[in-house]
Amino acid sequence: MTAALYYHPEAYTTNGPQLMGRNAAGASFLRGFLTYSRAAEFWVQVSKLEYARHFAQQAQAMGRPEPVKAVDQTRLRGLMQAGLVYHPTPGIGEHAFHRAAYGHGAWSLCGITHTTSSTRVMDALVALTTAPVQPWDAVICTSTAVKSNVEQLLQAQIHYLQDRLDIRRLVLPQLPVIPLGIHTQDFQFTDSQKIAARQILKVDEQTLVVLFMGRLSFHAKAHPLAMYQALEAAAQATGQSVVLVECGWHGNEPIAQAYADAARLACPNIRVITLDGREAADRQTAWASADIFCSLSDNIQETFGLTPIEAMAAGLPVVVSDWNGYKDTIRDRIDGFRIPTLMPSAGLGGDLALRHALEVDTYDMYCGNTCSLIAVDVQAATQAFIELFQSPDLRRQMGEAGQQRAKAHYDWAVIIPQYEELWKQLTEMRQAHAKDLKPLQIPWPARMDPFQAFAAYSTQRLTPQTMLSLVEAEPATALQRVLAYRQLAMVNFAKAVLPTEAEIQAVLTTAAQGSHPAAELIQAIPLERQPLVFRSLAWLVKLGILQVSA
Repeated sequence: MTAALYYHPEAYTTNGPQLMGRNAAGASFLRGFLTYSRAAEFWVQVSKLEYARHFAQQAQAMGRPEPVKAVDQTRLRGLMQAGLVYHPTPGIGEHAFHRAAYGHGAWSLCGITHTTSSTRVMDALVALTTAPVQPWDAVICTSTAVKSNVEQLLQAQIHYLQDRLDIRRLVLPQLPVIPLGIHTQDFQFTDSQKIAARQILKVDEQTLVVLFMGRLSFHAKAHPLAMYQALEAAAQATGQSVVLVECGWHGNEPIAQAYADAARLACPNIRVITLDGREAADRQTAWASADIFCSLSDNIQETFGLTPIEAMAAGLPVVVSDWNGYKDTIRDRIDGFRIPTLMPSAGLGGDLALRHALEVDTYDMYCGNTCSLIAVDVQAATQAFIELFQSPDLRRQMGEAGQQRAKAHYDWAVIIPQYEELWKQLTEMRQAHAKDLKPLQIPWPARMDPFQAFAAYSTQRLTPQTMLSLVEAEPATALQRVLAYRQLAMVNFAKAVLPTEAEIQAVLTTAAQGSHPAAELIQAIPLERQPLVFRSLAWLVKLGILQVSA
């Protein structure tokens, strides 16, 4: 299956200054794609050709010798050969407008959800209702929970359009659910690695290590108080020695201090170790040392959650909130425990949305205010930890079950074929039905041909019947004047839309024979270049080389 990746290095690396979930997912996807894709050649759409070279280097480093073909913004027609473009965002609406110039059936578009709570993403999602997306396009939803969120946004916008414009027919992309993947082999650790990791942390054999992996952001990831309280209560109830490893990064020093203050108050008897989750060595130490994984996410910016799957791949029992993607990935009391969550009913948060929309609150405050009103059941989390603390057999049983599930359902070896099967289905649908579409006269109203949009501005318009003649009768002299003017910065800046010297000479030679309709001046020009040279006749009038004759 051939598909082009919309490739910008930033979207597929974890080496940036601000590591986000989408970066981790993108880097993991690219590695999975280059490992398991069945493509006979690779295509990339890039904004800069240097990005294509970067992709080719990545492919070669992964042992893929297949050719890499690149399409930049000036040659989008080349995407017709690829047949489909995969974008690592849900905002495929703007790209549907880009496609419109070549026909709505020229190629398929496929996006994917990451966070859907930001204004930029929500605007992009509701824009799908009016963008020229087609049934052979798709936005992959990484969980059933985020699919429900996307459907809520789309349905609300549809109701708005129906009420405002009495719209009855809408075309939307498909919304398949395909989870994110991981490389399960990355989370296999030997006994010696586990022992070494615990020695690094100075943790003895009798102490249980509970791990949280991810951004340490109480307002935008997972509020830690529920975890702190549950660990303290479970440790007190069982007498078990517990170490909490928080492997991540704080956005700034005040956030780091907030975590330290909260841990000191809520779990004073739990030793807390903080590791830098941006460092591969620290991540390996964290995974290898852990006995139990915990992620009590309570934030609307979370849509899937990779770390619990990584924990399962590492053979760890998990304690997670019953929230978003965790509902799909973690089987309660099989792979671990899903802890109940509570949020207010619809109708009680309109002020939160409005404060953010009016920029009274930043995005961080919007997420933080919202998550402050979402609860994780501390008592249920405490009981889950008690059961796991007291039973090595339960920890082993759940860890093994999760490990099998991660490999069977969430390894990229399983997920990439699902992507390629979707792309194949979209392509087949497009090839079967795109021919039935009627082209629109103005496919992108907000980006109209300026000579149409501003037609009322000029005295007259250049048409095939417009009579033109040379200002000076000698074409050689006229050509020399044009070439001299082209040396001027104020003329040559527009060279991308100007005719070649040979084309100018052909026009002037014909014009030397007297006054002609504009259409006749371009007859010697190759057919594919005639429209561009025809409009350049106005440029020759601008330079005083040609004139409009009666």
